[in-house]
Amino acid sequence: MSDSLKTAVVTGASRGFGRAIAAALAATGACVVGIARDERELRAVRDELGEGFTGVAADATDEGLAQRVIREHRPDLLVLNAGATPHMAPLHEQTWETFSRHWHTDTRHAFAWIRAALREPLAPGSVVVAMSSGAVLGGSPLSGGYASAKAAIRYLRGYAADESERAGLNIRFHTLLPQLTPLGGVGTVGVAGYAARQGVDQDTFVEGLRPILTPEQVAKAVVEIAMDAGGAPEYLVSGAGLSLVS
Repeated sequence: MSDSLKTAVVTGASRGFGRAIAAALAATGACVVGIARDERELRAVRDELGEGFTGVAADATDEGLAQRVIREHRPDLLVLNAGATPHMAPLHEQTWETFSRHWHTDTRHAFAWIRAALREPLAPGSVVVAMSSGAVLGGSPLSGGYASAKAAIRYLRGYAADESERAGLNIRFHTLLPQLTPLGGVGTVGVAGYAARQGVDQDTFVEGLRPILTPEQVAKAVVEIAMDAGGAPEYLVSGAGLSLVS
């Protein structure tokens, strides 16, 4: 994709990374369709971003929703950002329900939208950016299946890229792996849990994360990836910027 971005769909658009991504895309002049469960929060985003933002209050894991939104809006860009908040506890204090919640939300929604992108399909030159996590590289022992669910999203990207190439669809698929940050909903919970595990206060723990990744940096990274037709399949994003996954 060059500078021709017209319409973007962002899941989990009502807060955190998703809201910042929606704002950054709207600033480029794109029409942004934001998916989230909370209609009130979506209205607040609409009030902030104006008529270029359309909120859809729905469950992003719904495969029928993914198909309908793609058919109705014909986006150039999908940003698959929706995800659950982790239950922070060591393995032996998890239940299967708490351990697997990210498979049922983060991974399931990525599967639904990636599948719909291939089956519709999106127009040639379209881009899909799926949010994974830096946790896939080192694990996340207090967040149940979070790291493994996010790792599955990386595999989905690779599978989808292969199918796009085999079918001549010319759809680009990317994953973005943000580092842990206290400035997001998931990160706030993570910082509290790991600070307690290490026996330090949260401010001390956060010092080890500097430079701190901001939602605005994540949003900037998404825009850069979408606009760079020659970009790599996967990137880490930290407070220091984008880097290739090694």
